[in-house]
Amino acid sequence: MPVSNYIFKQLISLFHHCQNQQFYIWKDGKSQTNKTCFTDTCLRCLKSQNVIAEPEGTHSFDGIWKASFTTFTVTKYWFYRLLSAIFGIPMALIWGIYFAILSFLHIWAVVPCIRSYLIEIQCISRVYSICIHTFCDPLFEAIGKMFSSIRATVRKEI
Repeated sequence: MPVSNYIFKQLISLFHHCQNQQFYIWKDGKSQTNKTCFTDTCLRCLKSQNVIAEPEGTHSFDGIWKASFTTFTVTKYWFYRLLSAIFGIPMALIWGIYFAILSFLHIWAVVPCIRSYLIEIQCISRVYSICIHTFCDPLFEAIGKMFSSIRATVRKEI
């Protein structure tokens, strides 16, 4: 699977995951997801209908609340559509070019560089291993034999 397809699928799954979440801000200041919103532990549920929420004990007229909620919802809906119509195709073009370049670089530059590095380092590692076994093994073996005859005892005097 090309890298761009993988990244695109990850972004789509992240987008769908974030769309299905309900975020709450709790009194201790932590944000949590998918928790039941209780009035005694939750300061405010961040849902679309509670963005312009009135606190307990303060209520406007019913008609004003309905009109403000409708205005908010319709404005959000149509502004999103307007922005999508204006910037959707150019942003899709930009992201398509970006992921095409990313895939091209990954396939034709990054992977071959890593593979050639691994081939070259394998040869160097064999030379390094021969040097270590030739020079260091006898030295450490001699030092080990020197210190192997040393005995230490610990006594506790009262």
